[in-house]
Amino acid sequence: MYDFPQDLRDAQLALHQTRAAYEQYARALPWSAEPMPGWEGEKQLHSGYRSAKPDSPGYTEEQRREVARFRAELLKLSSVVFTHPFWATLERSDVVARRMALQHSHESPAAAGAG
Repeated sequence: MYDFPQDLRDAQLALHQTRAAYEQYARALPWSAEPMPGWEGEKQLHSGYRSAKPDSPGYTEEQRREVARFRAELLKLSSVVFTHPFWATLERSDVVARRMALQHSHESPAAAGAG
């Protein structure tokens, strides 16, 4: 069990939450950021599946701004987590295990209290 600084845990949790919000937002976006014609692929030999995409109107300016905002926030939070002074206090051989533990430290009350 690891004792992570609270500001590092908070930044990691904010990173998870922001990534989840971005992924949810992105699911509602058109499949292409730029206007593109739709297409239909060839029928697959054994399954009969035919891949296809409808026409994409591209992103609106508001959608472009929101995607840019999410990406900037994700970059900022990733940098806060990655460059936190806590990592410099560890033995090099322990950093990867602790980074992995930090990613999961918010998952349950028991893990949050221990990590």
